[in-house]
Formats: sequence, C-alpha cells, structure tokens
Amino acid sequence: MCGMTGWVDFSCDLSQERLILDRMTDALEKRGPDARGVWLSSHALLGHTRNSIIDLAGGIQPMVAEEDGRELAVLSYTGEVYNFKQLRSELEARGHRFRTRSDTEVVLRSYVEWGADCAEHLEGMFAFAVWNPLTEELLLVRDRMGIKPVFYKTLPGGLIFGSEPKALFANPLVKRTVDADGLRELFSTAKTPGQSVFSELREVPPGHTLTLSRKGAVLRRYWTLEARDYGHDLPTTISTVRSMMEEIVTRELVADVPLCTALSGGIDSSSITALAAIARKQAGDEAVRTITATFVGYSENFRPDDQRDTPDAPYAAELARHVGADHTDIVLGTADLIDPAAREAAIIAQDMPTMLGDMDTSLYLMLRATREHSTVALTGETADEIFGGFKWLHDEELVGIDTFPWIAAEQRQEGSRKGQGRGLFGGDFLGKLDMTGYYAANYAQVRADTPHQAGENAREHRMRELSYAHLSRWLPMLLDRGDRLAMASGLETRVPFCDHRLVEYVYNAPWEYKIFDGREKSLLRAATKDLLPKSVLERPKSPYPVTQDPTYTQALHREFTAVLNDPNSPVLPFLDVEAAWLAVKDPSGVAHEWHSRSNIEMALGFDFWLRKYGVQIEL
Repeated sequence: MCGMTGWVDFSCDLSQERLILDRMTDALEKRGPDARGVWLSSHALLGHTRNSIIDLAGGIQPMVAEEDGRELAVLSYTGEVYNFKQLRSELEARGHRFRTRSDTEVVLRSYVEWGADCAEHLEGMFAFAVWNPLTEELLLVRDRMGIKPVFYKTLPGGLIFGSEPKALFANPLVKRTVDADGLRELFSTAKTPGQSVFSELREVPPGHTLTLSRKGAVLRRYWTLEARDYGHDLPTTISTVRSMMEEIVTRELVADVPLCTALSGGIDSSSITALAAIARKQAGDEAVRTITATFVGYSENFRPDDQRDTPDAPYAAELARHVGADHTDIVLGTADLIDPAAREAAIIAQDMPTMLGDMDTSLYLMLRATREHSTVALTGETADEIFGGFKWLHDEELVGIDTFPWIAAEQRQEGSRKGQGRGLFGGDFLGKLDMTGYYAANYAQVRADTPHQAGENAREHRMRELSYAHLSRWLPMLLDRGDRLAMASGLETRVPFCDHRLVEYVYNAPWEYKIFDGREKSLLRAATKDLLPKSVLERPKSPYPVTQDPTYTQALHREFTAVLNDPNSPVLPFLDVEAAWLAVKDPSGVAHEWHSRSNIEMALGFDFWLRKYGVQIEL
C-alpha cells in the first residue's frame, strides 16, 4: 500500500520540474512512510511513496523494466495483487525474468506482456500508472471494485494524477475549487462514479483504465458487474461461499510485516478472523492478532439506540478467546475525540469533511493506534453490501420507495429532514444544490445501469436493483473513507469480502437465498456457523460505534459556539444561523442523538475546510 503521483505533458520539457514533482510526492508521505522515489524524463514524471509489505528490500519504486539497454516501461503502483505468484509463474513461462520477489515487478511485467489488457489478469486491490517511453503513452489503472483511488486532471497537453487530491494540489496548475456539483458529492451518501468533490479533478472509475497519448485521453472499462444465469441450489451456494472465503482470506494473509484483523465482534469481521486463525494454524504461523476499538466506559454504560443494540467489545473478546487470538483493545477517551486536531487530521486525510462526524475521528484514531501493532489489517467491509445486511433492506416501506433506501431511512431521523449532516446549513445554499433532484437523477442512472437476469420476478428485480445501488453508490464512499483514514497512518487495510469473484457470485444468487432463514446475511451465517460462538453468530448487525459520553457533545457545543461568535468565520454565510444557535442551547449535550450531533460536526468541518484547507467555493 503506497502513494503514487505523476505529471505528463507533451507540450513542454518536464525534466526541469523536479521541485514540483518532489512536492507532489511528499504530499503522499503518510501513504508510504518507508521509502520514496521519483523518475523524470522530458514528457513524463512519476513519484512514489512506499509502505513496504512484500519483499521489503526489492520492491523499490518507481520500477523500470529494461531489455537490451532500453527502458520498456516505468511503474508507480499502490495496492496488492493477490494472484501475483500464479502470474509470476505464467510470465516466467513466457520468457520474463524477475529480479525481485515483489508483486510490483509482476504488475510491471504484466504490462510488458499484455499492455493495457494487463488489468484483466490482475486480482486484488490496486491502482497504478505505467509510462511507456517507446510509445510515449501513460496508462492509469484502477481495480474492479475501486478499493484504491486514482485522481487526475487533464491538461491541454497532458495530465496530472495522484492517489489523493493533495498530491495534485501540490502542483500550481491545480486549484482547490469546489462548484455546485462537487458540493452535491460532498453532502451526498450516494457517490457518483468518476465524480470528484473538486471541480478540476476526476477519478478513474472502478474497473477502468485511462490511456493518455499525444492523441488525447481515452477512458476504457475493462470490468463490469454482470448478471448471469444462476444454477446452484441453496446448499451448493452456501458451500461455495465458504470455500471462496477460505481461499480469499488465505491469500490475503500474505505479508512480510505484522498483520492483524480489525475485529468488531459482528459476524463480518468475526468470520474473517476465524478463517484467518485456521489458515495461520495450518501454515504453522503464530496466532492471528486481533484489534478492537472501543471508548472508555462504553460497554459498562451502553444505551441501545436506533442502530445499535449491543456494544462491540464483549463479543469481540469472546470471538478472540474462541479462536485463540492475540487480542488487543484500543480504548479511546473523550479527550481523544474532543481534540480538534484529531478531527482536522481526519479531514486532511480525506481532503474534505464528511457527514460521519466522530465516526471518522474515532476510526482515524483507531487505525493510527492499530499501526503501532501491525502494518496490515484485514477488515469485514463489504459483507453488508453483498449479503444484504443493512436494516433498511429488510424494511418493506423503505424498500418500496423509488430511491436509495438509506436516503429514505435518513429522512426518518429526527432533525435530519435536510439530510444527514446538512441540518444546520441554510435553505438558500441547499436550494442551489437541490439534493432531492440530484438523488433522483443518480438513482435513475442506477436503475438504467443495473444488470438483471432474464425472467426475474418483481421482487427479485427490485432487490437486485438495490444490491447494485449499494455496490455502485454506497460502497465506494466507505472504501474511499477506509483507504484514506488508514493510509494517513501508513496502515494497509485489506477487504476480503470485496474480492470481485465473491461479489459476482453472491450478486447473482437469488434474494430468497440471502434471507432463507428469515434474517439478514443468511448465506454468510450459514457458511460460517461452525466457526463462530452462537452469541456472535446470532448477534444483530451493529454499525461502527459512536461515543455516548455527553461531555463530548458539550465540548462540541463550546467549539461551535466560538465559531458562531466569530464574525469572520467563513462557514457563517452557508449556515442557517438561527438553527445553529438553537443546536448549541442544550448545555447538557444529548449524547445519543448522533444525527443532531453530526450536523454540528459537519459545520465545524466545513469551517476548517474553508479556513485552513484553502478551498474556494464557486456557486
């Protein structure tokens, strides 16, 4: 897991722009704390920061492929290709010779062998740039699910790219401007593929390549989710899911550095942990290491809310004992969350504020603490999206509304009629964004794009549509967040459930299989029932925890009051100031009203974004 950046321009000589390339590369220092490197030529510059995971000594980048004294290709790569050992054998059979043990060289040689089609041979999470000095072409590639990010800006004579916007902003040709379309993305929980929050930037969409030559830039899709005939019965489906998960987890345990699982005590992360424990035992390795995040006094003083019935820590501890894990609890205090520097660090990591409030802050702090124990962490992300785990998918009223079901669920929340995180922003400002129209158009595109099987009944048709909505609009938001907050501390997070083969298989399984026992995630429960304690197996879904300490809310009120009292606060013109003052009138701080609290957190984040991050809003 690393950072990549670069600049191609056919209209000028870039070989004298080392200083700018250094700045672009240094902006990604946290993604790659172990090493950095740059490569320069007349029309192409590449930069790389490395978080060493496999072949610590040999995987230095940018990496050059040479033959008979000629440079064939230069690579800057981030991510993990899990089938690299098989590909290496195939490439060796085709005459390629390797200098290292790294998957980086396998990616580079795959390009030499197959050109832009190399993406179709790679399995895993990856984003990379290859410059071909012979043809003067740049190839950008993003993995099928979009786990690893690639941002770019086209120029009249070329293109600037990077793993994160901050790398592009280090180049004076790129401005930090945000227009109405970008603000819609900022306030949205349904991400538009390829759309960036920043008006000058785009993202390479998942499953796409972008090729730049003197003729211009060409975007090409190399993978898409497909609906296929499904011939398996329920028992075969369950056994196939289990065997696929065993194989996926085993190959994602490959690393030359300390590795752990992020364990919440829910069925998703517990399944990954249990399979990892078995695989490590079979390989003769040490016990699997597990990390759980919680808050001081959270389990002892827990109060159920509309999303969470139970605290995580007791279930995580039980699962850790069950599999014999080397377990660590990371306990965050209110003082950790209250510190504005932690919230600001999470914003800088993502280059923008989000509506998730202290969930972002605590996740950032948890991942940072995890990095002190491990360099790689396996997570349970994506299980809800592919197995149908979200509560709103099992609410007939929400399922029947012709929009994203999580948006409909959002509108039920007290105080969130304007939308999650938008409650304190002014009507005139939000009116210009027209989020209702934005969501309607976005959902209409989802309906048009959804792959369907022939002969679906109405129920199956609707649920496959919602499944595709989650995979194409909801999941990218979570993947981006997870990548950026982890990489801010140089931690590599792996997402076994996001293996595209598993996604394809379960997407095509009938909805009735996914709820065959009357519960959410029936297939996953059935596939892992022999691995988990009954309490974990039967535990209802519980989203990522949020603090319930009222002193945190009180601290937010004090901080926001200071912003409201400062006539120079840049956020004021965007707020409904009367509503903002009402929000801080409760001196006790109602800790469990997270949706109301997130409105304050978003307003504070927006203020920081304008005040210190240098963003220019253009409406």
